[in-house]
Amino acid sequence: MNSNFQFQYPWVLALLTLLPFYAFLHGRVGKLSALLFPSADIARSAGAAARAAAGRLLLFLRLLIVALCVIALAGPRFANDHTETQASGVDIMLVLDLSWSMMALDMSGPQERVSRFDSAAGVLEDFIDKRPSDRLGLIVFSAVPYLASPLTLNHDWLIENLHRLHVGLIRDLGTAIGDATAAGAKRLKDIKDSKSRIIIVLTDGDNNRGEIDPVPAAQLAAALGIKVYTIGIGIEQPCELPVFDPNTGKLELDQNGNVKPGMMLQPANYEVLGRMSALSHGKFYRATNRRELQRIYNEIDQLEKTQIKLRRFTTYRPLFQWPLLAALGLFALEMILANTRLRRVP
Repeated sequence: MNSNFQFQYPWVLALLTLLPFYAFLHGRVGKLSALLFPSADIARSAGAAARAAAGRLLLFLRLLIVALCVIALAGPRFANDHTETQASGVDIMLVLDLSWSMMALDMSGPQERVSRFDSAAGVLEDFIDKRPSDRLGLIVFSAVPYLASPLTLNHDWLIENLHRLHVGLIRDLGTAIGDATAAGAKRLKDIKDSKSRIIIVLTDGDNNRGEIDPVPAAQLAAALGIKVYTIGIGIEQPCELPVFDPNTGKLELDQNGNVKPGMMLQPANYEVLGRMSALSHGKFYRATNRRELQRIYNEIDQLEKTQIKLRRFTTYRPLFQWPLLAALGLFALEMILANTRLRRVP
C-alpha cells in the first residue's frame, strides 16, 4: 500500500493569490479624519499611547483564517493505493511413498548418502515454495495411507510437517498405491471452488498391499474431475537397501564409517502408474536421479499454472477538517482580541 498527499480540487488554491491584493488594498491611506485639531498636543494629551501593531495583528489573523478556509475547500486528503491479489488456485494433494525401500541410495551421487526419500522431500519442498496461491495437502503411505497435512495455504506448516517425516515412521510394510490415491481423491472431492484439482503420486515400488487397486483408484479420481500425475523413482536395475534405524530413519554405519549393506531391491514395474495417469488425463514420469525428479516437478508446475488477477483501487482519507478547525479557532481568537485587548474606538 502506497500513501500520498493530494488535493481533491487543487484549482481552488488559486484563490490564495488574491490575499496579497487584499492586504495591499487594506493598507492604503484612507480619507482624512473627520476631526481636525489645531495642534497635535491636544490629541496627544487626550489619552494613552495607542498600540500601533494592533491593526496589523488582526489583519494577519484575518488573512490566515481566509487562507485556511481556502485550503479546506481545496479538499486535502491522503490517497492510499491498494493492490489485491485474486488467485484462481489449483488444489494439489501430494502423495508420497514412505515404504522402507525409499531408503535406497541409488539416486544420490558417488560420494553422497542421500536416500530416495531425502531426494523426494527436497524436491517437494521446492515445489511447495513455488505454489504460494494454491492449497496443498500431503498423504504419506506404506501399507496404509496417512494424512500428514490437509489441504492448506499455510505452506510453512506443511513444510514443517514434511520435515517431521522419515522412513520407518509407518511400521506396516508394503506399498498401497491404490489406497493412497483413493485417499487423496476423497480429500479433494469436497472442494467446490477450485479451478483445478490434481494428485501427484510419487512411489518407488509396485502396489502389493491395500484394499483398492491403483487403476480403480485412478478411475475414481477421473470421475471426480481430478487429474493424477504419477512419478516412479529409482534406477531400473537391482540395488541395495542399506540398514537403517526405523525409529529415526538414519543409516547405520559400521566401525569404518561405511553404510551397512542390507537386502537387494528389484526394480519396480511402473506400467500401472502409466495406466493411472492415462485414465485420469494426467501424465506419467520416470526419475532415476534428483535432477530428473526436479525437472519433472518443474514441468508439472508449468502444466498446472495458477491464474492470478491483480485488482488495484484507491481509498481516500479526508483532511479538510483540520484546516477548517484551525480557521475556526483563529476566528474565535480574533473575535476575543478585537473585543478586549485590541478593541478599537470607531
